[in-house]
Order: sequence, then C-alpha cells, then structure tokens
Amino acid sequence: MNGSTGVKSALPLRAALLMAASSSLFGMMAIAIRYASHQQHPFEIAFFRCLFGALFALPLLRVHGLELLRTRRLGFYIVRCAAGIVSMLCGFWALVHLPLAQAVALSYSTPLFVTIGAVLVLGEVVRMRRWSAVIAGFIGVLVIVRPTAADFSSATLIALLAAAISGGVTISIKYLSRTDPADRIVILTTLLWVPLSLPFALTVWKWPDAATWPWLILSGGLGTAGHYCWTRALKMAEASALAPLSYLQLLVVGTLAWLLFGEVIDNYTAAGAAIVIAASLYIARREARVARDLNKPETVAKQTPTL
Repeated sequence: MNGSTGVKSALPLRAALLMAASSSLFGMMAIAIRYASHQQHPFEIAFFRCLFGALFALPLLRVHGLELLRTRRLGFYIVRCAAGIVSMLCGFWALVHLPLAQAVALSYSTPLFVTIGAVLVLGEVVRMRRWSAVIAGFIGVLVIVRPTAADFSSATLIALLAAAISGGVTISIKYLSRTDPADRIVILTTLLWVPLSLPFALTVWKWPDAATWPWLILSGGLGTAGHYCWTRALKMAEASALAPLSYLQLLVVGTLAWLLFGEVIDNYTAAGAAIVIAASLYIARREARVARDLNKPETVAKQTPTL
C-alpha cells in the first residue's frame, strides 16, 4: 500500500487466495442449485438459499454484537434487498433453465450495467474509452445470446435482467458503504432476504425430500462463505486487481458442468464470454485509474468538499 495516497498498489497473496476461494465457492453454489432444481422450483431454492445463508451469517453478531443491526437507513436496505431478491430469482431461474456456463457468462455483464447506472444515478462522468468498452461488452452479450438463433431461449433475457438489476444493487452498495461497515451490509442483507423471498416461494411451495435438503443447505453455506471471502478480499486489495480472479467462477462452473451434467461450452458462449470479460476488466482498470487520480493530493485539493 502506498502510504502517501492510501492506494493499494500490490496484490497481496491472501487477498488473491480469498478472491479465488470466493469465485470457486460461488461456482460450486451454482452446481448445488442445479442439483436442488431436480425437485424444487427456483423460487423455493432462492428462499432456502437465503434462509440457510442467513443462519450461516449469524456468527457475525457474535463477533460484533447486536449493535451491528442498527442503521439509520433501514428503508433503503429494504428497497435494495427487494431489488436484490428479484435479481436472485431471475439469476436462479437462468441457472436452472440455461446451460450453467452460459448463465454465468451472462452474469458477467453486470459491470456494463453498473457503468450506465453510475452515469444515470450517481452522475459520474464516463469518457469515450469506457463507453467503447460498454458497447464492446454488449456485442459480446449478443454473441452469447444469439437472438436470431433457432435455440434462442427467453431464459437468456431473464439472465440479462438479473445482471441489470444486480448492477443497480451494486450502485446501492456505493451509497451504503459511505456510512455502514461491510459486515453490517452483509448481515442486514441476508436477514432481510429471508422474509422478502418467502412470498415467491409460497406460490410454488413443495416440501423438499430428504435427498434435496443437503443441496439446499449447501447452497446457503456456499453463498455466505463466498460473500464473506469476497468482502474480505476487497478490504485488502483493489477491485480492479482482483477482477481477473473473479472470472475463475466460469472455469469452475464450466468444468463441473461438463463432468457432472455433460454440458459443453459452445464456441459462441466462449467467444462472447471472452469479449464480455475483456470489456469488464477494461472498465475496472479505467475506474481504478480514475480513482487513483482523484486520490492524488493535488487533485483532492482542487475538489469542493461535499460534507
């Protein structure tokens, strides 16, 4: 870390390992969801993922105490979590109804929507280079989706909807992180997700059988563990430096889907994913460079205080 600017310059080994673990855990969660879907509707799987995920997050209260639950922005949390639930339901639907690698590849379009949202909601200035990356990224999405192909599925549009809403949720985290610590965001989010996801599950309710319970529990545990590793990694290193490791999830999912379900990544998905990942990495690098420029003493001195 650069002591004069507070900018993380090197990628610590521990941060890299945590991000790699996070990507692997999220990839394995997708496999657990697919197995659970053999008996359960995606909406039910989402509810149980939230329920067991919340249970696995409760140790945070032991570490920080009930003070962790206190916030002045509860209304904002509820709105944010409601949007997050819709994104999760769409994402789980896509994981069940699309080849796993394709569903995960489409989820990587989230940074494209985050860039657009940053302009519309946060008023951020985005230059031509980043806009070019966004356009290239959406070209990659079209390569994956192939809207004119005979095997085009509406599930691909649902996957894109999940990515778009997830982009909005990401924007909301920028607001919350200004006042609330990461663990508060994690615990309140996981707890609120449970009642918000229940009404959707009740519309298709069927009690899981004995063989399905382990996959439901595993999805919650893997999701919370992945989120925990992700937040810890981001505390130690820049998001732009960690971004390449986050795409390990596609490798994990693609390999396991091939071994367990016989799914093969087609050329269009591979090519489109490569374009989307390259565009997202470029956006992350450009955002990091802009952030470093803003943190320079001479730049900060010229800014008008906002508080």
